[in-house]
Amino acid sequence: MSMRHKVKARGGAAGMVSAALLFTLAGCGEGGDGQSNPPAASSTPKPGASGSGKAPSPSASQPSVPEQVVATLKGEAGMVLDINSAVRDAGGFVTISGQIKNTGDKPFGNTAAWRGNELKASGVSVAGVNLVDKAGKKRYYVLRDTEGRCLCTTGVVIIDPAQSIPFFAQFPAPPAATTEVDFNFPTFASTTLKISG
Repeated sequence: MSMRHKVKARGGAAGMVSAALLFTLAGCGEGGDGQSNPPAASSTPKPGASGSGKAPSPSASQPSVPEQVVATLKGEAGMVLDINSAVRDAGGFVTISGQIKNTGDKPFGNTAAWRGNELKASGVSVAGVNLVDKAGKKRYYVLRDTEGRCLCTTGVVIIDPAQSIPFFAQFPAPPAATTEVDFNFPTFASTTLKISG
């Protein structure tokens, strides 16, 4: 018994209650194999108990909610881009995000056009995308970090049939009065996006 527990034990009835609680908690901390709470252990099934002995991940225990698709662009050879959001961030940026899917029956590797020609540091990327503010007569290119790499999806070389990869690209935000922009992605059809936020 530690010095702290000895001091509590001298406190009369309150000390006895404290000692009983500590004893109960200590029993719980040892794996709950004791018989102090058998009804609670047996009456409450463990979430996702399937004989594997592992608790399920949060995504497995909750039904996944499909993301909203605000626009779908079709490209060559069965490539499809679903855009989930075009959000104006507080820091003065607009972030476009979604999923690129290969709905064709062959691997797709013609991603060189997606890189654009103004940016070399990003290597294989989607740095060729841009936004056009028709009202303001201005084109916005993907932002870059201090080393010249795009703030966008990189490393896209080959997309296998039925494969889906996340897509994002971040741009300088147009003026607050601009609520719609044209989104251009090489080899895909253009679309108009509403900016939220």
